Amino acid sequence: MGGDDGTGVAAAVRLGEGVALGEVLDVRDPDSWLSLDLGVRDLGWSQRELLPTRAEVIDGQASWPLKGFAVRRQGRELDDARLAMALCHPDGRVREAAVGKTAERPALLPLVVVRCADWAAPVRERAREVLRAGLDGADATGIAALVLKAGRRDRGEFAVGLLRELLCRAPHERLVPLLTDRDRDVRRFAHRIAVAERRLSPAELARTAACDNDTVVQKLCADVALAGASEADYDEVLVPLLGSRNPWVRSAGVTGLRRAGQAGRAEKFLADRSSLVRACARYVVRQDGVDPLPRYRDWCTRAGEVPPGAPAGLGECGVRADAELLWPLVTHPVSAVRVGAVAGLRALDAVEARLRVLLDDPAPAVAREAATALAPSADRLDTDWLLDRLAPDRPRHTRLAAFRLLDVQGGVIQLRSAVALLNDSDDKLRRWAEQSVQRWQPSTDVPRGDAEVAELLGRCEHLFSTYVMSRREWAAGVRS
Repeated sequence: MGGDDGTGVAAAVRLGEGVALGEVLDVRDPDSWLSLDLGVRDLGWSQRELLPTRAEVIDGQASWPLKGFAVRRQGRELDDARLAMALCHPDGRVREAAVGKTAERPALLPLVVVRCADWAAPVRERAREVLRAGLDGADATGIAALVLKAGRRDRGEFAVGLLRELLCRAPHERLVPLLTDRDRDVRRFAHRIAVAERRLSPAELARTAACDNDTVVQKLCADVALAGASEADYDEVLVPLLGSRNPWVRSAGVTGLRRAGQAGRAEKFLADRSSLVRACARYVVRQDGVDPLPRYRDWCTRAGEVPPGAPAGLGECGVRADAELLWPLVTHPVSAVRVGAVAGLRALDAVEARLRVLLDDPAPAVAREAATALAPSADRLDTDWLLDRLAPDRPRHTRLAAFRLLDVQGGVIQLRSAVALLNDSDDKLRRWAEQSVQRWQPSTDVPRGDAEVAELLGRCEHLFSTYVMSRREWAAGVRS
């Protein structure tokens, strides 16, 4: 599972000094337990006197280090903190003895999960017996994330299978908290069980698909919701899907409209802000015998409000002549419409150099889209005009867009513009410029031994090792 970063050792030391387990670990965090497991083992090499002995574990009484000697405190039972260290002990015999003491210690069940994947068979088998007995009465919410994480280890599949078996036969109430757990893997695991066991209705699955932020959960729930929906509950399924903020979920809802016999409702999604949703909407309306192209043309020639997704949609299904409908929209007062117009022109392969004025657009999204559209033909743009837009007094998004177009040109232009930004006050531009210099290679149009290249490379020696710099200078024909 990876090495310890020092936090596990620090936690182990505090436990060895008698600090309570709950004050040392975040018991809800699976990484805390795994880190402690590694930390105690590391402690065994340097401060072994802090670790419990096998005799302590068997007797059930704690020994504490004092001036280099282990002094037993009679009558004091082995507490959770001390037993936790024993469960992670480098000696397998100590771990095995400790596992046997955890039957009535629910706080230590996470470490029993870890021991179920132990390399030592006696420890592993005993831990599995304890886990099987303890998991029935335990709160799966607090341990599921650790079970799944430890399950990625060799021999870790047992605990995962046991948890699955438990949840499949448990009442639905025990599964519900896992469906909204903060851990993404737990939610995936729980929803797969809920789907397999048919614990959730199509409407509940649709609401989950619309609200969950994990794409795996979204796809699973949306697919099953649509497949399981009947004519009576189609609206309860489709409304959450179509109203979701996630493009993939909306696209699933739009596709489901055809099966529900409601293809006409897909028309308004032709102008959705997502290209995926627009494509699904075009498929649905075409299957219903409707050509979406006239609708796009009508939207883009409106005197009033233009749906923001309509210009991009026209570009996706229109013909080259439709570019004439899009050019007036690059100056539309709504920035989202301007973005869509540029995207539509790019889709129609109708980009022209006059789009460069949009690098000065006040909306960052417009400048980014214009830079994307112009990038394939950046070598045809006025270099001095672009360099002027790198000036510190220009808006940040304009500078970023201009540098992107200079960077893709390669050769001396790339190197010149990147070196000019090496001391820039903007962190992103400066890092981007450094990366541009580091990947620069002389192009065929750069004369070997060019004086400007030599001077520019000399200004960025700090970005290379001596060897790499000498190789760059050799490739450019520059004498050091």
